[in-house]
Amino acid sequence: MTSRALVAEVQLSDWRRRVAELYARVRHEPDPVSAHALWRAERDRLFARHPQTPLLPDDPLRASGLPYWPYDPALRLEAALVPAVEPVRRAVPSASDGEILMRLAGRVGLDALGGELDVWWLEQYGGGLFLPVRDATAGGASYGGGRYLLDTAKGADLGATGDRLVLDLNFLYHPSCRYNPAWECPLAGPGNTTSVALQGGERL
Repeated sequence: MTSRALVAEVQLSDWRRRVAELYARVRHEPDPVSAHALWRAERDRLFARHPQTPLLPDDPLRASGLPYWPYDPALRLEAALVPAVEPVRRAVPSASDGEILMRLAGRVGLDALGGELDVWWLEQYGGGLFLPVRDATAGGASYGGGRYLLDTAKGADLGATGDRLVLDLNFLYHPSCRYNPAWECPLAGPGNTTSVALQGGERL
């Protein structure tokens, strides 16, 4: 390994540490609107200045910040994770990581918003819950491949109340591959697609 590659790996570890620390601050903020404002401000700083930002050097989002819908309290809910009945597994091809293996952990309902979504367990070392979402805004007002809500392996975790996951759809964010083709991202499959337009979180 070259010294340059080693520096990049240390920088990526720092990026993930900062993301995990940000979500810890979000979980400890009692006011969801303030938590969302904190999340937006810190993500803009990371995306503008960190050496591991997925933004290309000339991307105007470095200066303007990432675009979002205004915070909507109706998009925040707590949902029980209903365990999967059958051991469904999914393998997502990746040029750099081989296959990304995921096991269906269960499903969560979106209450009044309508529909249910699959929640996956990443089966690589360490594991983690993964919840991608492709809604009716995809390909228009948001990235066509969908957005992420939870990726606990990378620290994107909104917490839980008892046995119910906190699902605040105002925290939906685009995967790194939306900004830079050098990144590879597992995208939302059929069980993570909804016909509802979720106008919350990061947008195009």
